[in-house]
Amino acid sequence: MNSEKIAEILASHGLWLQSGGLSGERANLGGADLEGANLEGANLGNTILAGANLRGANLENANIIGAILLSADLRGANLRGADLRGAILGGADFQSADLENVNLRGADLRDANLRATQLRWADLTGADLTGAVLACADLACADLRNANLQDTHFGGADLRNASLEGANLRGANLRGTRLQKASLQNANLKGADFRGANLRGVDLKGVNLRDANLRDTNLRG
Repeated sequence: MNSEKIAEILASHGLWLQSGGLSGERANLGGADLEGANLEGANLGNTILAGANLRGANLENANIIGAILLSADLRGANLRGADLRGAILGGADFQSADLENVNLRGADLRDANLRATQLRWADLTGADLTGAVLACADLACADLRNANLQDTHFGGADLRNASLEGANLRGANLRGTRLQKASLQNANLKGADFRGANLRGVDLKGVNLRDANLRDTNLRG
C-alpha cells in the first residue's frame, strides 16, 4: 500500500475518532501490506490491523491504543515509545522488534512471539502474556506488575531489575534467565521452571514457590 493511500485512510480515521464515529471512517487495514511503512507518531488508536504486514515498519511514538493487531507481522519493527495500551495483539509476531519504553498496559499478548525483542523500560502492567514467547528478550527494568505470565517462555531472557510484583508466573519457563535484583513480591511461581536462572538479590517476599524447579539456580544475596 502506497503512502498516499495510507495517509488518506488515516485522515478519515482521524475524523472518525474526533467525531465519535459521526463522520469519517474507522481505519480497517486488516491484512494490509505495510512492510517498511513510516508511521512514526501516527494516530492508529482503535484501528483494525489484524493480520497486517508491518514487518520493519517505523511506529516510533505512534498512538496504537486499543488497536486490533491479531496475528499481525511486526518482525523487526520499530515501536520505541509507542502507546499500545489495551491493544489486542494475540498471536502477533514481534520477533527482533524494538519495543523499548513502549506502553503495553492491559494489552492482550496471548501466544504472541516476542523472541529476542528489545523491551527495556517497557510498561506491561496488567498485560496478558499467557503462552507468549519472550525467549532471549531484553526486559531489563520492565514493569510486569500483576501481568498474567502463565506458561510464558522466558528462556534466556534478561529480567534484571524488572518489577514482577503480583504477577502470575504459574508454569512459566524461566530457564537460564537473568533476574538479578528483580522484584517478585507476592508473585505466583507455582510450577515455574527456574533451572540455571540467576536470582541474586531477587525479592521473593510472599511468593508461591510450590512445585517450582530451582535446580542450579543462583540464589546468593
